[in-house]
Amino acid sequence: MASAKASAATLPLILDIEDFKGDFSFDALFGGLVNELLPSFQDDDADGTDSTGVPDPMQNGTWRGLQGPGIPMFPAVEELLALFKDSCKELVDLRQQIDGRLQNLKKDVEVQDAKHRKTLAELEKGVDGLHQSFQRLDSRISSVGQTAAKIGDHLQSADSQRKTASQTIELIRYLMEFNSSPGDLMELSPLFSDDSRVAEAASIAQKLRSFAEEDVGTHGINMPSAVGAANASRGLEVAVANLQDYCNELENRLLSRFDAASQRRELSTMAECAKILAQFNRGTSAMQHYVASRPMFIDVEVMSTDINLVLGDQGLQAGTSNIAHGLSTLYKEITDTVRKEASTIMAVFPSPNDVMSILVQRVIEQRVSAILDRLLEKPSLMNLPPVNQGGLLQYLRIFAVSYENTEGLAKELQSVGCGDLDAQGLMESLFLSHKDEYPEYEQASLKQLYQSKMEELRAEAQQQSESTGTISRSKTAASPPIQQISVTIVAEFVRWNEEAITRCTLFSSQPVTLASNVRSVFGCLLEQVSRYLTDGLEHARESLNEAAALRDRFVIGASVSRRVAAAAASAAEAAAAAGESSFRSFMIAVQRCASSVAILQQYFSNKISRLLAPDAHAACLEEMGTAVSRVEGSAQKGLQQCIETVMAEVERLLSSEQKTTDYRTPDDGNAPDHRPTNACIRVVAYLSRVLESAFSALEGLNKQSFLTDLGNRLHKGLVNHWQKFTFSPSGGLRLKRDITEYGEFVRSFNAPSIDEKFEQLSIVANAFIVAPESLASLFEGTPPSIRKDALRFIQLREDFKTAKISSMLHSFTSDS
Repeated sequence: MASAKASAATLPLILDIEDFKGDFSFDALFGGLVNELLPSFQDDDADGTDSTGVPDPMQNGTWRGLQGPGIPMFPAVEELLALFKDSCKELVDLRQQIDGRLQNLKKDVEVQDAKHRKTLAELEKGVDGLHQSFQRLDSRISSVGQTAAKIGDHLQSADSQRKTASQTIELIRYLMEFNSSPGDLMELSPLFSDDSRVAEAASIAQKLRSFAEEDVGTHGINMPSAVGAANASRGLEVAVANLQDYCNELENRLLSRFDAASQRRELSTMAECAKILAQFNRGTSAMQHYVASRPMFIDVEVMSTDINLVLGDQGLQAGTSNIAHGLSTLYKEITDTVRKEASTIMAVFPSPNDVMSILVQRVIEQRVSAILDRLLEKPSLMNLPPVNQGGLLQYLRIFAVSYENTEGLAKELQSVGCGDLDAQGLMESLFLSHKDEYPEYEQASLKQLYQSKMEELRAEAQQQSESTGTISRSKTAASPPIQQISVTIVAEFVRWNEEAITRCTLFSSQPVTLASNVRSVFGCLLEQVSRYLTDGLEHARESLNEAAALRDRFVIGASVSRRVAAAAASAAEAAAAAGESSFRSFMIAVQRCASSVAILQQYFSNKISRLLAPDAHAACLEEMGTAVSRVEGSAQKGLQQCIETVMAEVERLLSSEQKTTDYRTPDDGNAPDHRPTNACIRVVAYLSRVLESAFSALEGLNKQSFLTDLGNRLHKGLVNHWQKFTFSPSGGLRLKRDITEYGEFVRSFNAPSIDEKFEQLSIVANAFIVAPESLASLFEGTPPSIRKDALRFIQLREDFKTAKISSMLHSFTSDS
């Protein structure tokens, strides 16, 4: 054991720092340490060693330490322990060495870092110095550049002044030539006569002219000494005159060349001349000369061709549609011509917009104005043209189509191009005189149409009257009444007005003007409809008056012969038939009035209201209400006459058909007759027949009001009629049957107040049926109105005196 330790202690150093460099493996290091100490295991099979090279004590399932009793378990353990201790010591020494080296390296790094920082600081100082040097260099370069630029500006200015001075000297020399002698242009430089240098000559002439005119205008500038004392003393008046003559001659020469090139369609030559002429009054003469030379302005046949195209052989009687077609064709031809001229103008003139302005203005003022003068011959309002020749309406229609088509032409010309010219404004100026008086002409036209229509209707009525052999009973035989009201005629009034409103919209560009014109035109319609309907209602009322006059004419007394009475009765039947016919006619008139007013209101709602401002809208509504009220007032008077006519016939039927025995049935043992009386049957049949037209003609509140008034009059008339008779109990029953018949008929009136009155009559009729002693109790608790009517009826009982009913009703009378 001692020898083993000694040998282990004397082992050489086997660990070195190099062993830990590179791909270090602990297993390899450990194997290198122990393999030399275990030689007995080196020859074993590989299966007896583990992956580290250490012998596996277990092999084939048997522990080697048990193979012999005298063999130790691990013989090399002492050596290995000594080796491991030395190795640990070696490793500690290595660690100390490494720590020492690390400290040395750290110190070296700190020293190098300090040197590096110092070097960087020195470099930064060097860079800053370099930047400053560059800044000084850049500043120097900028200063040198500015100096060079100033030198260049001075050189350029000096060169410009040199050129100006040279040009001025040349201009002074040319000016001396023009100022030499009055009217003498023969001694001028070749520049002013050389056709190849016309542009240069024109430019110089304009400069000389401006300079000379300025000198003459100020009277304070003298020519330089080089011109000469003599010329300087008299100024430049001669030069101005000579320059003017030369410029005129040059301008004429260029215009002649321009015309020649224009005839040959040499656009390049034309453009060259136009460019030179632009120096003379900005080329105005060339522009105007070109426009004036256009064939459409100088050909005398153009005007007659235009008029013939629009008016044809019939003139203003050609018809609005034909005139509109002619204008459209003419304006299209004008637009095409202007468009073709525009292409030439764009290629020739340096300021084409100015030329287009002159061209379009000339077209409107010459061609368009000429045709409009022929179309718009304003008629006199004091002496209107006859309706059979078109009347004012023809003028207004031609005015409208002319305005509309001309407005379209102006828009087309504006789109083609007309520079700063307001083509639409210029077009408007052609119609100013017509538009200013337009509202008066429109109203006069509507009145003329209305008067013509009324004359036509009167003529038809007169012709119809003569053909039927009837005689007009109107107040003035020379002015017969018009026929029955026609909704078609009112619709025609509305069509006239709608056409006029369309023209108002066309001619009125401002909303205020439009509202004013629309209101005045619509006012004409209100007047026409109101007057026509009122006249128609008055005519229908005249028929009612005539029927009433016939009734009054055949009223006879009681003491006449049977023959006279029969004739009077026949005449009364004829008067009744006339009354019934006039009643139906008036109801038809009222129905047509209602339809006409509905058309008027619908037209206002659909067409007029949207064109009016709020204040004008309210005023129109008020005017329309006033017009309708006039019609309603006339209708109300007629309806009252209708009620009078109906009641007159009812009273006649009651008077002629009601017999005394109807309500005083004789006591002959026969059963009482429960049928209505013949008078009741006739009256109800008449009312049913005649009121059929009223039920269909009247609507709403008008119908309710009429039937309520008629019901009240019928109730009152029946009560008054029955006051003439004496009633027996059986007669009272028949009276109740009549009242029931009347009540059932008036129920169709849908008037609760009338139904109530006839129901009360039925109650009152019970006064004829009950016994005298039951009368007081019969009406006990009834309203005062019923008791009052009952008292009047009770007095009509045939037993009123014999049964001493008067004394029985003392308390009843006092209560009522």
